[in-house]
Amino acid sequence: MSAEFAPWDEPDAVPLIKVENVTKRFGSFTAIDHIDIDIFPREFFALLGPSGCGKTTLMRMLAGFETPSEGRITIGGDDMAGVAPNKRPVNMMFQSYALFPHLSLWDNIAFGLKREGMEKDKIAARVEEMLKLVQLGKFAKRKPHQISGGQRQRVALARSLAKAPKLLLLDEPLGALDKKLRQETQFELMDIQERTGTTFVIVTHDQEEAMTVASRVAVMDHGKLIQVDTPQKIYEEPNSVYVADFIGDVNLVEGRATAVGEAAEFVWGEGQPSLVGMPGGGVQADRAATFAIRPEKIAISRDEPEARNRVHGKIIDIGYLGNLSTYHVQLPTGAMLTCEVGNRSRVARRDFTWEDEVWLSWTETAGMVLPS
Repeated sequence: MSAEFAPWDEPDAVPLIKVENVTKRFGSFTAIDHIDIDIFPREFFALLGPSGCGKTTLMRMLAGFETPSEGRITIGGDDMAGVAPNKRPVNMMFQSYALFPHLSLWDNIAFGLKREGMEKDKIAARVEEMLKLVQLGKFAKRKPHQISGGQRQRVALARSLAKAPKLLLLDEPLGALDKKLRQETQFELMDIQERTGTTFVIVTHDQEEAMTVASRVAVMDHGKLIQVDTPQKIYEEPNSVYVADFIGDVNLVEGRATAVGEAAEFVWGEGQPSLVGMPGGGVQADRAATFAIRPEKIAISRDEPEARNRVHGKIIDIGYLGNLSTYHVQLPTGAMLTCEVGNRSRVARRDFTWEDEVWLSWTETAGMVLPS
C-alpha cells in the first residue's frame, strides 16, 4: 500500500462499508457494543483482539451470517438488512480453507463461477487469471492433498477472489501455517490485495500479522472498539494502557500525572526523579496515570547519562534473541524495566552482564503518559 493511501483522512472520501451504531446480543450477552466503523475501498483492514472480543461476530454480520440487534451495516451504499449472504458483494475465506478434496485446484476455483452460470470460456479465462495471480498455474490439475498448506491457502484465496467481490473477509486465514511460511504469506496477501484492488477485512488475534498487512487496525475488547488507526499510530501513540499492552512489548509504570500540556510530567516511586512523556488517551493532571515505554526506545549505559528521563538499576536477567539482547533491570523501587539492544557483535563481547549496575535513559517523546 502506498504511503499516500489514506482515504480516512480525506473528508470527501466515500466508505465502502459503514457500520453504524451496531450492537449484537446473544440473549443477555452483548457480543458487539455500539460500534461505528468506516472502511474504505482498497483498504486492508484488520480486526484485532483476544478470543471472545467480538471480532468474528462483527465479521459474520458483514458476511450476513448474523443480523445486528441494533444499528445498520451498508456496503457500497446499500443497506444489508435482510440481504442473504449469497446476495451480498462479499466473499469469505475461512480458516479451514474449506476446499473440496475430490476436485482439482482448477475445479475448486471454478466452483462458484459454475454455480453462478457463467459461460464456459469466461470461467476458463477467469480461473487461469486467478491461478496466475496466486502463482499456481502448474499445479492446476492437482488435488488439495497433493500441495502444501501455504499453497492450499492460496487456492482458497483465488477461489474467494474469482467472483470479483467488492469485499473479501478473511477469518484467521494464516492460522494453520508455521511462523516462517505465515510471514512469507502475509506479504503475498498484501501483494495480491494491491493488485486486485479488492477491499480486505481480516480477523486475527496475531498482532504482528495485523501490523504487517493492514492499512488500519481496529483493536477490540469486550465488544467495543478501543482504537482504530494505522499500525504506526497504534504502536507509537496508543490511546490506552490496554492498547499499549496488547500491541508489542511495553514497560508499564504506575504513578500520577502532575502536569499535562504538550508534554506530561509523571511522578512515581518515592525518591525517584519525575519522568516526562507524551500525553495520550485524555490523561489529566493530578490523576492516576501509567507511563508506557517500549523496550527498544530505552538506552542502557554504565555511566550516568545527561538525559531528562534516566533511572538507575541492576541487571537481573538477560535474554538472547539472536538479533537482540533483552536486559531486565530492577530499579530501587522493585519495579522492573526491560530494554532491547541490537546485537551488532558476537555475544562474547556483550557490554553488560548479570548483576551489573546500569543506567537506563530515553528521550522526552519516547514514552506515553496514559490514564490508568
